[in-house]
Amino acid sequence: MRRVVVIVVSVFVLALFGALHWYVWRRLIRDTTPKGSFLRRAGSIVFVAGPLLSMAAMTAEGDGVPFLLQRIVAWPGYLWLALFLYLLLALLVGEAVRPVLRRWLAHRGAGAHARQRILPTAQSAEVAEVQATDFDAEELVSADEPLTATAHRGDSDASASRGTAPVTVLDPPHVSEPTLSAGTAPTGPSRRLFVSRVVGGAAAAVAVGTVGYGTYDVLRGPKVRRLTVPLAKLPRSAHGFRIAVVSDIHVGPILGRGFAQRVVDIINATQPDLIAIVGDLVDGSVENLTPAVEPLAGLRARHGAYFVTGNHEYISGAEPWVEKVRDLGLRPLENARTELPGFDLAGVNDVRGEEEGQGPDFGRALGDRDRSRTAVLLAHQPVVIDDAVRHGVDLQLSGHTHGGQLWPGNLLAELANPTVAGLERYGDTQLYVSRGAGAWGPPVRVGAPSDITVVELASMQA
Repeated sequence: MRRVVVIVVSVFVLALFGALHWYVWRRLIRDTTPKGSFLRRAGSIVFVAGPLLSMAAMTAEGDGVPFLLQRIVAWPGYLWLALFLYLLLALLVGEAVRPVLRRWLAHRGAGAHARQRILPTAQSAEVAEVQATDFDAEELVSADEPLTATAHRGDSDASASRGTAPVTVLDPPHVSEPTLSAGTAPTGPSRRLFVSRVVGGAAAAVAVGTVGYGTYDVLRGPKVRRLTVPLAKLPRSAHGFRIAVVSDIHVGPILGRGFAQRVVDIINATQPDLIAIVGDLVDGSVENLTPAVEPLAGLRARHGAYFVTGNHEYISGAEPWVEKVRDLGLRPLENARTELPGFDLAGVNDVRGEEEGQGPDFGRALGDRDRSRTAVLLAHQPVVIDDAVRHGVDLQLSGHTHGGQLWPGNLLAELANPTVAGLERYGDTQLYVSRGAGAWGPPVRVGAPSDITVVELASMQA
């Protein structure tokens, strides 16, 4: 039964995905280009290749796919997803703009048509005056030009009797239909095409600009945020203790060794007392990503660097990665706790580990501790905050949400997480959620800039 539900849901999602692509193709390509033109053919190819590359990128993350192929399809496939999202949103906004623009053009066209009617009226009066005038045929014919035209049959005999050559009977001056000047609004089909091109062009410009800047925001590396958190039980001796919190680096087919080195350099430049990596370090196997994560061995802090698993570690193979980060000099906290000067530092496995019997165990990590001491907890997902409150945690440090990563993704993230980004209080426990240093899927961030946060613990006794 569960398999049937999965199949039905998958078919529905694919159908919706295809329908939305058809809508965007129709508005952006079909409505703006001539049938059979090069632009229409090229645009249609893009709208077929884009979703195919996206599906290839999402399904190529398994161990059975060569890592080189993963890297080849990841960039265009995931970037298309981001571009398509903002094309869709911009075109939906454009649906509200279309009728307004059409009415404005119609109003402008009506005024232009009224002005054009003045000229034909004046021309008609002149024509009537010309027709009423008795012209001499000889005055209408140039002496330098031979007469080749013939007159009407009724006039030819009279001409012959006078001994003159037949002449051409001139028609009244021709009055052409009004034509559109440079400042005249288009009408009919031209107006519809004009509106489609304006809306489509604006949507494309907004989408490309948004994705371009969002990609730059990720690749340039996270910015450092600084936050002071007062803790009631923290002794004066620990006042000013600085923890560099970094989450969701997502080293993988897109963000590789260079990005990892940039993150390490930014963290070390803050000169923290302790480094906390709160999950989703990687997207891929140890075999494929060992060269990319080697810069992490260069992390430096007075009390060391600690690590807890995220959901992507369990997708990529948690046990091998725990061993790998240990080899790099990081200290994994697998449902464990260590005593530091002035407070306890604890860490729990990610809830995704429950599928493998390795989920969070708060009793093991915090059950037998001295509750008169301050407790700082590292947990990848904010959703475990209720367990943290029950176990007397003073401060929980988390990630996972990416702050929504791609607006309006923050609205969806709020449905699944108690806090999407920033510091909030739950009873006697404070929860800080980082937006993360990297990105998952599209290497793009919109409305959710990446960060590394230096959390400074403040003693209320100081």
